[in-house]
Amino acid sequence: MAYKEIFWMACDSTEQLRAEYGPFHTREEAEVEARKMSFGYLLRYEHMIGENDEIQEVRCIFIELSDVVTPIRTLRKLHTRCATCGESSVHEETWQAEVWADIHEFEHSRHHVRLFEQSRAEGLKEIVGWRDACA
Repeated sequence: MAYKEIFWMACDSTEQLRAEYGPFHTREEAEVEARKMSFGYLLRYEHMIGENDEIQEVRCIFIELSDVVTPIRTLRKLHTRCATCGESSVHEETWQAEVWADIHEFEHSRHHVRLFEQSRAEGLKEIVGWRDACA
């Protein structure tokens, strides 16, 4: 016999690249956590389960929390990536990116780390000459 399984997630946006936290059994649990994390949305997953306990259909429903203020720092991420070996990391502060780059370039001579800024408004863009600006 087929049945529907429902669970809830707290999430920061409706975009494909979003942060999700959960799962939760009830909307109330998800809403409490979303407010703690300043996430503006809840995501309700509905799984239609078939007779052999296989997921046959998935539905996702976004619910916007109207009174949640999203902090500015979640709107911008810094990405460092080594142009030589491809190793990368994500940072919230410029100093964290600089420290990661210093350590990587110290441990791997002749490697070059590039810095990218990701925002919802502009997407991912490289910050050219960022090492010169930090000096």
